[in-house]
Amino acid sequence: MRLLNYCFIAVCLFNLYTFKAQEKKEYKVNAVAFYNVENLFSLEDDAFTVYHDRTVRADAFYTQEVYDAKLKNIAKVVSQIGREVTGNTPAIIGFCEVENRKVVEDLVNQEALLASDYGIIHYNSPDRRGIDVALIYQKKLFVPTNTQSRELVLYNNNDVTQRIYTRDQLVVSGLLDGDKVHFIVNHWPSRSGGEERSRPNRLKAAELNKKIIDSLHSIDPYAKIISMGDLNDDPTSQSLKKVLKTKSKREDVLIKELYNPMEEMHKKGLGTLAYRDGWNLFDQTIISAGLLSKDYSAYQFYKSGIYNPPYLANPRGRYKGYPYRAYADGGFTGGYSDHFPVFALLIKEISK
Repeated sequence: MRLLNYCFIAVCLFNLYTFKAQEKKEYKVNAVAFYNVENLFSLEDDAFTVYHDRTVRADAFYTQEVYDAKLKNIAKVVSQIGREVTGNTPAIIGFCEVENRKVVEDLVNQEALLASDYGIIHYNSPDRRGIDVALIYQKKLFVPTNTQSRELVLYNNNDVTQRIYTRDQLVVSGLLDGDKVHFIVNHWPSRSGGEERSRPNRLKAAELNKKIIDSLHSIDPYAKIISMGDLNDDPTSQSLKKVLKTKSKREDVLIKELYNPMEEMHKKGLGTLAYRDGWNLFDQTIISAGLLSKDYSAYQFYKSGIYNPPYLANPRGRYKGYPYRAYADGGFTGGYSDHFPVFALLIKEISK
């Protein structure tokens, strides 16, 4: 896992903002990324964080210096995702484990990201840990036309008196260089209590995600959709294969169906987080058939990858090679997150 998985992309085909195919055609390329930023909390209590039971903020180590270092580290990562290919920061980035809009504002105002002029889309979720999903976008590249937060309602053992408070799913539609694209940012329920016991909650999350995707397809069967997030399931889990019915090979994807480019990576043993000497690929980018056309007069999907350069891996000790998490052993490690980010590349032919 110390290898740079993103290097499998044919970087040699690209020349900063464009790449030249054998036919001498030129293409724009933009990155869409997702990052679980591991408990990015502010230093103050949030009025909307009414259900959380414990956060890193409760610990004495979470000082202004730690918060500033955490922001700087995350901004560094975001600024470099896909840059070797695109020559730019990502056009779109989805996040999970952000506490509120304020921390996202502080993030986009970091020196590494300031020049990208990111806009923010965020809604407060009722999650008991006080964590939300959010999306940022380069204003010069993307114009939002519609945003909404779709509530995931869960109950413990189907008892309506025992609500499980979790993250909403964020839906953002807009124009990427004039092309209509839809993004869904997810953070599905965790495996707390065990994978099998918690599985029904992720199946419900998948059902909501499919309902959103189906509603977009009902308006436009060729809708360009990227559903991304920390799904707390692998690409071969029931939530993906039986509910979303994702396909592992793009040539098998029919109209209104979904392609999961992360499934082949998972089969090769690649992952975005590690636990007990095993890797999971919970962070995924799922692509609709509308982005798999060979008509490059508009944006199409090219590649997905895991961004895991050496500095994002723990350099020493028992967890050497694991994602270099920010918090461990009761303090700040100087690291980044317990997840590697993922990304998708979209390409579009440049008109001459």
